[in-house]
Formats: sequence, structure tokens, C-alpha cells
Amino acid sequence: MIKQLSNSVKYIGVDDLDLDLFESQYIVPEGIAYNSYLILDNKTAILDTVDVRKAYEWKSQLADALEGRQPDYLVVHHLEPDHSALIGWVLETYPNLTLVAGAKALQMLPQFFEGASLEGRTQAMKEGDVLDLGEHSLRFIAAPMVHWPEVMLSYDAADGALYSADAFGKFGALSKCGFYGRDDEDWTCEGRRYYFNIVGKYGAQVQALLKKTAPLDIKTIRPLHGPVLEDNLVDYLTLYDTWSSYKPETDGIFIACASIHGGTLAAAEKLQEILLAKGAPRVVLSDLSRSDIAENVEDAFRHSKMVVAAASYDAGIFTPMHDFLHRLQVKGYANRTVGILENGSWAPSAGRVAREMLEGMKNVSVLEPVVTIRSRMKPADLPALEALAGALLA
Repeated sequence: MIKQLSNSVKYIGVDDLDLDLFESQYIVPEGIAYNSYLILDNKTAILDTVDVRKAYEWKSQLADALEGRQPDYLVVHHLEPDHSALIGWVLETYPNLTLVAGAKALQMLPQFFEGASLEGRTQAMKEGDVLDLGEHSLRFIAAPMVHWPEVMLSYDAADGALYSADAFGKFGALSKCGFYGRDDEDWTCEGRRYYFNIVGKYGAQVQALLKKTAPLDIKTIRPLHGPVLEDNLVDYLTLYDTWSSYKPETDGIFIACASIHGGTLAAAEKLQEILLAKGAPRVVLSDLSRSDIAENVEDAFRHSKMVVAAASYDAGIFTPMHDFLHRLQVKGYANRTVGILENGSWAPSAGRVAREMLEGMKNVSVLEPVVTIRSRMKPADLPALEALAGALLA
């Protein structure tokens, strides 16, 4: 897709509707967009390439958008292969072009393009450096570990445009979710799932980036995935501040359940019923065995409290719950209160493992009582469920 963004700037990104798993782990039912931009000024700059899966389409669009001009620069904001796969081709096709990137990216580049001829063809940028294109100029902002160490953002004062790399991205092809954020009713949901699973571990680094960008007069955010954002930018910035601060976004309780034969699930459903009857503003229950783990991670971070309900398994905890808690550990789950409901037919162990994993996370406290059921929930278990519900709502 070629789209005119301003007098001298074109969007030349491509949609991928056939990808089964983004980064070989995240389902993308609405596809993914690989965003790329072109600035046609006194100097011409390509801003990032795309995934090799869409090489033919992108090359064709680039040629059409250039309208016979020879590009002067290829700006690399992020070296991950879904944005950099065609760097080698660009260097070979346009022998007078200069590759512009941060020093860390230039150091890493041979790992991806062994043998590429770079001598005399690179320009290393650091924090505050400016690439002058004419009317437009790109001022570079270092964003290490958002979410790779070499990431740079750039700001163009002429358009008030922040080229944000993977920050402010989301899952979904633009042909499905809309080109601009205002066209995308689902931005927050998929933006949140994207953030916590792709960037979420690096909240401190995102906070540092937000402080750097706060003084800028940002009129549009142009990420490497997802819609171009132009309206209600304060809303997106506020969400990123909340998410990267590890603060709850929604007052509510997320019940994550891993049940083998249905007994644990029945108890979790009963707990949900009790919580709602007691006035809980929102209670979301997910069967971990039959749902998207990335969405479950998103819900854990979104809500103010959580309950983990799991069967015991091999003297430990049922594997979908172990996988879920491990994912939370990796992504930096923090600052939450969590209740535990375990099930064990002869030697309950799920609660012990869940507690060990949760207490290893930053500022995560486990509520009492830990509820234990044996195989199937019985009337005698109801007082313990009532007590846990009361503790969650206290």
C-alpha cells in the first residue's frame, strides 16, 4: 500500500494476512502490518524495510513511490528481521545510498548480512544527532531495550512525526484494522496484547523513552506495526505510561484456570459467581488450556487482582498454569495481589508451586486463604471460597 502522509512523506508498508504466528508464538488472526516510510525531500530517505515474506510487494511499491529518484539514505530504526530483511538488497540495488543507524545496530548488522559491503556506506547516529533532508530532518532518540538494545526512534519536526519503531505498535493488518488509529475500534485491546507480550518486560526503558519524548510537539506517531496514530495521542501516551509503570489499567479480577477434568474449572466458576454477587466490578475467567496465552498475559497485567486456579500435576502444577506463570515471570509481572485455588486428588501441590512462582515476582503478594479442593468442589468448600472472595474484595 502506498499512501501519502504529508507533502513529502509516503507510507510504503505492506500487510501480511497469511502469517500464522508472529515471532513464531503469537497468533495474529487479523494479520500483521510491516510499516515502512519514504521521505522525498532535497534528500530521499527510506525508513526501514519489511519482512522477507513481503519482499516482492515492498520492492515494487518502493520503485513506484520513488518515481525515478535514487534514494540517498536507508534509515534503520530497528534491526529485527521483520523490519530489516531487505537491507542487503537495498544496499546492492542503490550503490550510492548511505545506511543510517545507531552504532549498536551497525555493530550487529553483520550478524544478519554476512559479507555485506558496508565500508564507507554507513552513518552512525547517537542521541540527539540530526539527519538533514531539507525541509524535513530526523532527530534521533536512543531507545535501548524497547525492545532490542539497538533501537533508535526519530522525530521529524516538520510533520511533528515520531517514528517510533516497535513502540505504539499493535497486531493486525491495516487492511483489517484501518490505516489510522481513529479507524481502529480494537486498538487498545490488540495494542495491549502486543505491548505486554513484545515490549512489556522493559517498562523502565519505556518510562525513560516517554520522558525523552514528552517535550516534543508530537502530532503523529508512525510505528513499525499497526496504524498510524494522529488523533487522541494523549490517550495512547497515557496507556503506555500506565502499562510501563506496571499499574493496573482496570479495577477487576482475572481468574486464570488450568483444569484437567473440569473439577478445578467448576470451582473457579463458583468463585466468579461469588465475587460478582459480592459486588466485584469486573471478573474475567479464562480456561488456560483453551485460550490464547498472550491474551491471558494481557489480562493478568490489565486487571488489579488475579486468581490462579490450578490442578496438581506430577507433584507440581498443571502445565498450562506453569507455562502461564513462567510467561508472567519473563514479562515482569509486578505490583499485584493474587489468590490461589488448588485442586489435588491425593497430594495437592499446585498451590505450593504457584506460591513459589508468584513470590519470585516483584511486589506480588499472595492472599490467604489458599483454597484447596479435593477432586470435586463440595458444599464444605464454599466457606473457603467465600473467604477468598472476601479477601480479594477487601
